[in-house]
Amino acid sequence: MGTKTQSLLELLGNAKVYDLAQPYFVGMPRHPVHPPFLFSLTKLHGDYVMPNGGSSASEGLALGGHLGTHIDALCHFSCGGKLHGGLDVASAQSYAGMKQLSIDTLAPIVRRGILLDIAGEQQAASLPAAFEITPEHLEATARAQKVEIGSGDIVLLRTGWGAFFSDAARFESQMHGPGPSEKGARWLSSKGIFAAGSDTINFERVPSHTMPVHVHLLVESGIHIIECLDLEQLAAERVFEFVFVASPLKIRGGTGSPIRPFALA
Repeated sequence: MGTKTQSLLELLGNAKVYDLAQPYFVGMPRHPVHPPFLFSLTKLHGDYVMPNGGSSASEGLALGGHLGTHIDALCHFSCGGKLHGGLDVASAQSYAGMKQLSIDTLAPIVRRGILLDIAGEQQAASLPAAFEITPEHLEATARAQKVEIGSGDIVLLRTGWGAFFSDAARFESQMHGPGPSEKGARWLSSKGIFAAGSDTINFERVPSHTMPVHVHLLVESGIHIIECLDLEQLAAERVFEFVFVASPLKIRGGTGSPIRPFALA
C-alpha cells in the first residue's frame, strides 16, 4: 500500500461518520408533483434453489429523481424560458431527458460542510410550519456556532422537521413548512456556496406560488439544492463543521437524483 493511501486511511480512520440520509420505504413522504416510491421483492428465497441448496432474493423498485434525500440538478428549474446561464430551455429538453445541466454532469461531491442549526438557535425542537428563515436568523446562528461560511461550501439548515420523516402526513404537512425566504437565499448565494440543503421536503418556506428560493439558487446563481436530509445527530452532537461527501446517480438527462450523503468530522 502506498504511503499516500496509508496516510489517507489513517486520517479517515480518526473521523466519525454521520449518515445524513433518510430511509426509502413504501409510503414515504413525497412532494405531490413527484411519483411515489414503489418496492417489492420480485424473487423470493426458495423460488429457485441451486443444487447445493443456495438461493437468492431480489427486488424491483421505481422512484422519482426528487424523492427522499436527493440533490437538484441546475436544470430542475427554469425562469422565463431560460435555465442557469441563460440557456434556452426549449432546445435543452425533451421527454428523453435534459440535454444540458443534467444530473449526470455533476461530479461526486467532497467539500467542506457547515450545519446551521436554526431550530437549536431558536431553542425549539422544530420550527413552526410558517417559520421563515431570514438573513438575520442565518447570521445569528453562524455567529452563535462560531462558524464562517466560505466559497464552495455546502450549507445545511436544520429546522427539526427531519425527525418527522417516518410520519409522511406530518412531514408533508400538505406542503406547509419552514424554510428560507428569498432574502435568506440571497444571503446564502452571496457567500459563494456550492449547494444548500435542509431537512425539509422543500428548501424554502411553503406554500409558495413562485418558488423564489429555487429560482434564485438554481437558475440565477447555479447553486444546487439538497432536500430531505437527516441532520438530527449532527445537531445533537453540535457538529457544525465537517467534510460533506455525496454523489448522485449517473442518470443521463436527469433533473435530480437520490444521494446517500455523509459527514466526516
